[in-house]
Amino acid sequence: MAVNKIQLEILGLSSSQSQQGSFALVLGEVGGGRRLPIIIGMFEAQAIAIEIEKIVPNRPMTHDLFKSFAELFHYTVEEIIISDLKEGVFFAKIVCTDGVNNVEIDARPSDAIAIGLRFSVPISTYEFIMSEAGIVMSEFPEDDDDEDGDDLVEADEVGNKSFLDLLKDTGTDQLRSMLEDALGQEDYEKAAKIRDELNRRN
Repeated sequence: MAVNKIQLEILGLSSSQSQQGSFALVLGEVGGGRRLPIIIGMFEAQAIAIEIEKIVPNRPMTHDLFKSFAELFHYTVEEIIISDLKEGVFFAKIVCTDGVNNVEIDARPSDAIAIGLRFSVPISTYEFIMSEAGIVMSEFPEDDDDEDGDDLVEADEVGNKSFLDLLKDTGTDQLRSMLEDALGQEDYEKAAKIRDELNRRN
């Protein structure tokens, strides 16, 4: 059965405002308006940022070591695929070849993308993942009156509940309003968490 594949590009990294040490890696649909935010850790964000900026570290990082090891044994990476989404968790595959054999290696998306950047290979995902987790930017006006939205976004500062706990206790319509506001502020880390909670309810 053929599965529609979507080409992705890295649009940026944004630091978390509600969870120290985490980042939102924002992937965009090439030729389309959907964006796919994925929450990643600080080390992986650093590995991606270093390669994007073409900074050469004094000693090889883990993902640089992977590239050297693969090349030594005549393997190269051909593609990175964001391959699955289960209960809000993304999965990825690193597609490798030695010219004869093709191998798919399971990986976290953050590691896979950090490695893919070092091999300058395309990043892609499947339509069913974009349909479920992609955020369509054109759906949300950028200059709406957001007086109500400001109150919603600050909800994670109320009491001692975590932001994720508050999301679970928030109505679906209110979550959609929070999602609109987070996108308007380009807070993709918060938008991703709200999206995941909405998806869990579907």
